Amino acid sequence: MRVVALCDAKLAAQKKLLAGLEELATACRDLVKDIDLVFKLASRVVDAAGEAASTVKDEDVAAVYDRRAVSKLAKELDARRKEAVEQLKAAAYFERQAHWLLSRFPDAKLIAVPGLVKLVDRKEIEAADWSLTPGRYVGVAPTEVDEDFDFERILGDIHVELADLNQEAAVLAKKIHKNFEGLGL
Repeated sequence: MRVVALCDAKLAAQKKLLAGLEELATACRDLVKDIDLVFKLASRVVDAAGEAASTVKDEDVAAVYDRRAVSKLAKELDARRKEAVEQLKAAAYFERQAHWLLSRFPDAKLIAVPGLVKLVDRKEIEAADWSLTPGRYVGVAPTEVDEDFDFERILGDIHVELADLNQEAAVLAKKIHKNFEGLGL
């Protein structure tokens, strides 16, 4: 009886920790969005500054604006962004895994879960001609629906990114055309 009480106490503590982890995972997802937005805005500032510096013929501006140094800093910023995003995504990943585990085994006891595990006795194994192929007993897991997936928001984000990329492509095409004209081609 003492073991059961100890297990119940640990399970209650785990569920309480999962609730805190859910808050942390939500905050991490929000931070990933914020980091990506800040990086995108910083990239736009760098591009605008580079374009402004290239149109000005003043040597003082050229001396101050070092295109290589700025490019190097932009690459370093992107690497740091990726590193931070991966760390933040790891917290969300562990929250999903803990939630998955506790949702399938809420009482911390082994129970039959379609597509994952099934308790069988020797008679059932004998009836299956002693086959120990898991699929014979476990079956197929029901399809899962991602409740957190916001199709409209994702589609909107993709649309905004596509519009930005199209704008950038148009600017680059003009630059390429101008450079060809400068070469006399």
